Amino acid sequence: MSHIDDIISGGSGLGVSGGGGGIPSNFDPENAQNDEQIEMQFAVACMEQAEAYFNLITKVKPSELKRLTKYDDEIIKAFEKHFPDYQSDDRLRLLKEDELKSAEGKKRWREFMTDKVFPESMREAIDYNFGTLIRANCEDDYTQENSIFGYRLQFYAIEIARNRRGLNDKVWEQAQKK
Repeated sequence: MSHIDDIISGGSGLGVSGGGGGIPSNFDPENAQNDEQIEMQFAVACMEQAEAYFNLITKVKPSELKRLTKYDDEIIKAFEKHFPDYQSDDRLRLLKEDELKSAEGKKRWREFMTDKVFPESMREAIDYNFGTLIRANCEDDYTQENSIFGYRLQFYAIEIARNRRGLNDKVWEQAQKK
């Protein structure tokens, strides 16, 4: 994991995907009970990651960030291939949750996350399947209304594209005025 990725991930150590624990072989998701403590840990980890990322893009001009992960180029290449319709600034600036979470949207993101360009070692290194928050409107902070729950690889694809296009710079500019 890169230094920036470690900051963004918040070093949660939950071991839910990829790196350190995993799911027991006898786990049956169809009959699993919700565990409030685990759900709270996920919520806390998501909020910590969101806060760390927002702090980063308010301190460093996003368009000048060298990278979020050591896999940025691979992620953006696959994102452009799988989502040509997301390559306009307007489409990236304001995401539509119902579009991302529709049956078709979920299918497209699943295909993206399992693209052969992403070896398993890379997916594990960035905890690609770990839940995280994505800002719907990149010009605003994380709020209940402006946050979409998604996967870390979705977050990276969207935020790398937003950073490279300067779409997150408005947040940095607003922070500099304060």
